[in-house]
Amino acid sequence: MRPDPEQEAAARRLQALQAELEQPPATGFLARFRKPRRTRGVYLWGGVGRGKSMLMDLFHQTLTLPAKRRIHFHAFMLEVHQRLREARQAESGDPIPPVAAAIARDVRCLAFDEMVVNNSADAMIMSRLFRGLICDEGVTVVTTSNRPPRDLYKDGLNREHFLPFIDLIETELDVLELNGPTDYRLDRIDGMKAWHTPLGDAATAQVRELFFRLTDYPPEDAAHVPSAELQVGGGRTLHVPKSLKGVAVFSFKRLCGEPRGAADYLAIAQTYHTVIIVGIPAMGPEMRNEATRFVTLIDALYENKVKLFATADAEPEALYRAGDGSFEFERTVSRLKEMQSAEYMAEGHGEGG
Repeated sequence: MRPDPEQEAAARRLQALQAELEQPPATGFLARFRKPRRTRGVYLWGGVGRGKSMLMDLFHQTLTLPAKRRIHFHAFMLEVHQRLREARQAESGDPIPPVAAAIARDVRCLAFDEMVVNNSADAMIMSRLFRGLICDEGVTVVTTSNRPPRDLYKDGLNREHFLPFIDLIETELDVLELNGPTDYRLDRIDGMKAWHTPLGDAATAQVRELFFRLTDYPPEDAAHVPSAELQVGGGRTLHVPKSLKGVAVFSFKRLCGEPRGAADYLAIAQTYHTVIIVGIPAMGPEMRNEATRFVTLIDALYENKVKLFATADAEPEALYRAGDGSFEFERTVSRLKEMQSAEYMAEGHGEGG
């Protein structure tokens, strides 16, 4: 633990919220003089590695309130969609109010890690769902995000339907920025290489450990790491096999072995601060299409200062030595080398875009 003024300010606000939640309800004569709760929650946003999750976890762990729940936001929305499907099958009418009421019966405080909205199915229901939870049912919401509220679901499909949710957050929750100069996440990856070769169990074990370090996800529960469906434009989605706390894991085959373009890679680069790519092969002339896509992918990641970790069949300079575009590939080799440097790793996500 180190002194950090922005973390201290956020901790004081969370402490005040905790005191409000733990205050026993007033009854009888005293209820006339008890001040109403000042806010309905906290939205804590900032760059990666600034301590948002740590503070939220401390708040949740020390909150002496039985009806509390901490859950990754993506997992929560998957659960909501399942509840909505069941409600539609059970009865006619709008399913959102009864689903919000059912959630509120079991919990007074919801703590979300990593609020990020990257698909239209979530965006279409969030305003009404959270108005029901926060305003109608009185649920307190504490959430972290890498983005300020106004940047959520930026450029998303039918975003106008999502704007009331942003208004709700800014009206009902305290929005706190946590963007100090220190990226404490770098301590977690200190001493770990970014590029692992050759392909095999040893390389896979290294990036696996890195993923769990960056996300605080328990390795023993590896089979249940959340996935995601990323909106990539034109109503299309890209399946992200592992998606947690701004970290995504892909195979080279999924990213570059299938027909993809710059819009796909830009969506990844803007959504994730760290990308792990496994299974990068040494490419020959017959893989010129894969090599071209790989160049476009690395350009998008580099320009948005995304941290890249990879398992590969060879070092960058030996990935694509012969074939159409192999001369131009030299720029990608240079970028891959720079992306392994301490200076690049210390830059904030999106600072170059």
